[in-house]
Amino acid sequence: MATGLSAIFMTHRAALLRFLRARGAGDDAEDLLQDMWMKLEAKDLGPVADPLPYLYRMANNLMLDRYRSSTRRERREQDWAGGAGGVMADPSDDVPVDDRLILNQRLDEARSVLRALGPRVELVFRRFRIEGVGQKVIAEELGVSLTTVEKDLQKAYRAMIALKQKLDTE
Repeated sequence: MATGLSAIFMTHRAALLRFLRARGAGDDAEDLLQDMWMKLEAKDLGPVADPLPYLYRMANNLMLDRYRSSTRRERREQDWAGGAGGVMADPSDDVPVDDRLILNQRLDEARSVLRALGPRVELVFRRFRIEGVGQKVIAEELGVSLTTVEKDLQKAYRAMIALKQKLDTE
């Protein structure tokens, strides 16, 4: 059972969704709410004096972060393509061979952790986090509810956090 900010989040989820859509999040509103939920669950926040305004501020900040990230990514891609004379350079050319081997090993570990969670969880994670497909679209493609997609993402996130903690201790 959710307590504290998580409980207030669940109570006001529909209003937060409307807020994000009104602020221009569009189809990304559901994804932003999922990100919010994950942040609330991952952090051990102390008591918050005004929890509802805090959640609205958090939602707005996540939306701004996503917008800034998207803008930077587009600018970086334009600069990258322009700097390479219209031909995209391989970013791994600048990475030393040893580092590339370690990165490939960690990528393989992440893939096997996701694979162990089952094909649907692996697919949902890949479509959402790597391909950038919205959760609502994924739910429609798979013929499952949005809640199922959210739960699959939560499973994948927990597994990735556990893997990161394991790798950090090694």
